Amino acid sequence: MSRRETAMEYFKNGYNCSQALVMTFQDLIPVEPNLLLKMSSSFGGGMGRLREVCGAVTGMFMVAGFLYGFDGSESTGEKAEHYGRIQELAHRFEEEHGSIICREMLGLSARRDTPVPEERTKEYYKKRPCVEIVGDAAEILEKYISENPVRFVAER
Repeated sequence: MSRRETAMEYFKNGYNCSQALVMTFQDLIPVEPNLLLKMSSSFGGGMGRLREVCGAVTGMFMVAGFLYGFDGSESTGEKAEHYGRIQELAHRFEEEHGSIICREMLGLSARRDTPVPEERTKEYYKKRPCVEIVGDAAEILEKYISENPVRFVAER
């Protein structure tokens, strides 16, 4: 199964968009899966259903941090290099979706939403493009990783 399909399956199985992305790349991340799920749990629905930055995008950024990020008070050059990477991922996502903001992609006017997630019914999937968005984010990140090999992957 491709990473795109894996991410979409995680989402269809009830994980939020951020969790689906992070779990799709868990084989590259030296952290126990239950901790990855907890770490990414706050970012679904555009950060706790605030409808801000898409959780799938946030998931991409978290994985990129694990794979390429810095771990201290690095020089401005190292930070700039990593932030450039994040901006590149955001740009690639925006090219496909026009935005990285959840509410804009979903056509919602309200900035905040009820904290209660909608039930994932057939009707939900008809009106929400989230499954495809999660798949697209996984594909974008997978392509980025293939173009920019990770120097090392620590073992769990």
